[in-house]
Amino acid sequence: MKIGKYNLTVLETGTFALDGGAMFGIIPKPLWQKTNLADEKNRITLGARCLLLETDNRKILVDTGLGKNWDEKFNSIYDVNHQNFDLIKSLDKKGINPSQITDVILTHLHFDHTGGSTKIENGKFVPTFQNAKYYVQQKHYDWAINPSDRDKGSFIGHTFQPLVDAGVLYFTKGDSFFDDEIQFLTINGHTIYQQMLKISDSSNTFLFCADLIPTMHHIPIPYVMGYDIQPLETVAEKLRILKSTVEENWKLIFQHDHLNVCATVQQTNRGFLFKESFTELV
Repeated sequence: MKIGKYNLTVLETGTFALDGGAMFGIIPKPLWQKTNLADEKNRITLGARCLLLETDNRKILVDTGLGKNWDEKFNSIYDVNHQNFDLIKSLDKKGINPSQITDVILTHLHFDHTGGSTKIENGKFVPTFQNAKYYVQQKHYDWAINPSDRDKGSFIGHTFQPLVDAGVLYFTKGDSFFDDEIQFLTINGHTIYQQMLKISDSSNTFLFCADLIPTMHHIPIPYVMGYDIQPLETVAEKLRILKSTVEENWKLIFQHDHLNVCATVQQTNRGFLFKESFTELV
């Protein structure tokens, strides 16, 4: 998919699983299980989709998935599955070596979004993409290094602190433009100062939703994750973003929907719902 000067590609990096009740908050299981079958541990399968934006001289990666630097216990708890996909394999299929990545934009620093940012080399964690600059919101980083008791388990130091140690983590500040096509939109609710990417030209707009709308089935306003530290803030942010999505005909890219890559949205007498879903960028 071409947007302005960028070629856009979604990268599958494997799947994992989280508790369905936690993923859908106050929504009763008889409703969410219609579209998300739970296993015997009440977990539902989730994707860990990343985004690649390419020009002739730049290769930008948006988030890095879970990565593979986890022990057997972690992989068992979260049912981590790299059998078919992982980030490096997906890049390799595109003919891209990690050393060719010029920029890594991190929506936020939860382990399922930044786990692939580092690797173990000579017994210590170092940046996976050795020639890249990494970007995250300053206020989000400040929160990540001093989180609340509620969400501290989502921040795992080895997934981002080595970036600081290597001097390659750069800070963005609020809503801003990365360049003509890429805009950062800051969102609260799920965490503090998550940044979503709006990628647009005169013809099309895509929004990389990160964890504001993790799957297509989270489009309805009340469908808010139990993980969110400010659920009412999430509701307000979703309302604001979905209004713009409908009015300006954006397409939403879902990071954790292992089946649906993107969708359009409609506003009905039952609220916001998906209009058309896609298994690739169109």
